[in-house]
Amino acid sequence: MISAAIVGASGYSGIELIRILSTHPDVQIRNAVAGKSAGEPVESLYPDLAERVHLVLEPLDQERLKGVDVAFLALPSGESMTMAPDMLKTAGRVIDLSGDFRLKSADLYQEFYGRPHTAPDLLGEAVYGLPELNRELISSAGFVSNPGCYPTSALLALLPALSHRVVDPRTIVINSLSGTSGAGRSSSVALSFTEVNENARAYRVGTHQHTPEMESVVAAASGQEVRLTFTPHLIPISRGIFSTITAQLAETASREELLELYRTHYSREPYVRVVEGVPEIRNVRQTNFCDIGLTVEERTGRLLLFSTLDNMVKGAAGQAVQNMNIMFGFPEERSLG
Repeated sequence: MISAAIVGASGYSGIELIRILSTHPDVQIRNAVAGKSAGEPVESLYPDLAERVHLVLEPLDQERLKGVDVAFLALPSGESMTMAPDMLKTAGRVIDLSGDFRLKSADLYQEFYGRPHTAPDLLGEAVYGLPELNRELISSAGFVSNPGCYPTSALLALLPALSHRVVDPRTIVINSLSGTSGAGRSSSVALSFTEVNENARAYRVGTHQHTPEMESVVAAASGQEVRLTFTPHLIPISRGIFSTITAQLAETASREELLELYRTHYSREPYVRVVEGVPEIRNVRQTNFCDIGLTVEERTGRLLLFSTLDNMVKGAAGQAVQNMNIMFGFPEERSLG
């Protein structure tokens, strides 16, 4: 049995961690840390957890976190980097769900996140926590940076094509649709029901912070510098991501050949399903699965990829628990279904 602390436990990712870990037979949640909600029972904020979770949210106190086996930082970007240096001394292992340690360059972080990085010496220490790519590194890591939800959706769809060099990595275009929970629990006019309902809009066009995250992983997989186009869209659902990715085929290949390539590539991955048609968000909702479909547009010679996942599970808390299971040698699917 290992002990866990969740810092940022009252947010959407934090509460999803509580839901998952409360059913994990090898984990005891020792600390559930929140800011403004400190002192409140978890069930008072999330009544669906009544009689299932008996935790009281507590204020941050590094002394109380000493000796915990694993700490999850479910904090907004900008807050995790101020806490991670001390947390790495306090906890046995740390899994960060923010974007603060996904990039290896402090300059790139400042460019896309709009603030200087306060712990640049740790950027090279965090292992990028995409299990399907870095399982071996994750297993021995003390510090894991959980991928973003958009990049998880796009990268899982792209990596087989890139690793087998069937597409030109300079021609990648990614369009992703996301539910509103991806913006976190803090309120704003732009995320209010009236603004979001019966609407769809692109945002942070050409400047989204997940762009360099995806480019760096794609560059490593393809062995060359990459500049891709990524456009995120907000749609009126609570949770889920649907990504459509296109890239020029490097050589002629049929849909059937590429489906077989993808099925072989992911044949041993418990949470990637290659589907026959176009995947749908409703089929991955509240699961840790990423569903991938594809087709070939023969007229243009382009590969069309489709990817769906739940941004709160495989895109955040579920993937974090999957990483924890790998780090501590538990069965990878434990408590994730």
